[in-house]
Amino acid sequence: MIAGSSGFLGQHLVTALRSSGHEVTRLVRRPAQAADEVSWDPYADVVDVDLLAGADAVVNVAGSPTLGNPWSGRWARNLHDSRVATTGCLARALAQVASGRAAPVFVAGNAVGWYGDHGTTVITEDSPSLGDSFMTQVCRDWEAATHPATDAGIRVVRLHTAPVIDRTSAPLKQMLPAFRLGLGARIGSGQQYFPVVSLRDWVGAASYLIESDKAEGPYNLAAPVAPTNAEFTQALADAVGRKARLAAPAPVLGRAAGRLAPEILGSQRIEPRRLLDSGHRFLDEDVRDVVATALGRR
Repeated sequence: MIAGSSGFLGQHLVTALRSSGHEVTRLVRRPAQAADEVSWDPYADVVDVDLLAGADAVVNVAGSPTLGNPWSGRWARNLHDSRVATTGCLARALAQVASGRAAPVFVAGNAVGWYGDHGTTVITEDSPSLGDSFMTQVCRDWEAATHPATDAGIRVVRLHTAPVIDRTSAPLKQMLPAFRLGLGARIGSGQQYFPVVSLRDWVGAASYLIESDKAEGPYNLAAPVAPTNAEFTQALADAVGRKARLAAPAPVLGRAAGRLAPEILGSQRIEPRRLLDSGHRFLDEDVRDVVATALGRR
């Protein structure tokens, strides 16, 4: 069962799982209109516990878009609540399942924002959460919402996802016009690390963890070699055949980015250590691979 199936990642995950022979039921926040849909209302804490009990895996990748007006209180509330309320509703329902039956694994979305700014230090799943930025606080609440399931003995997998780079979705979709005009710019010094992952590697890693009977806890979904912002900027400029000699001053960008300034200016040298140690392999290992795949050139 998948919540968030109408979103960018959810749509691709549903397609991949069905292609692998899985039967997928989609949780939708409207009256069900198809045989594979089931209605639920996470904000009212309403979901069919018996249906969840019949699943092998319950997956939540729901959440409003990160792209928006960072100065808007409504945007901030929607971003937070759309992640935390959906996760909490499913975790509490699964805790009820666990009280009397074998329960499915709970695969819960999250983001690398949970770690905060670690400078040049390599971030693995054992790294702590630092700072009090807006997205870090959201990610902490997002994780805490899984606790009812964990406390009930449910096997919970948390997907710490890096920005997914694909030409059809943010952030790359919004970057491409400027880069194609030769207006691509690094952010500040460009030396801060900017973790990325290709869409196909995100889907592959998420599917691998859903199908695993041993996976549990946090997993970083990011390319094995994290680029700096300058390396990402250069790779994208090279891919579209333009120069990238501009720089966006950090103080100006920090003021413009509002709540998201720490995420844009911070540094996260993410490594997907647990996935690599488990034997999973990425198709796109570094930023040039990720960009090439994102632009449909691989």
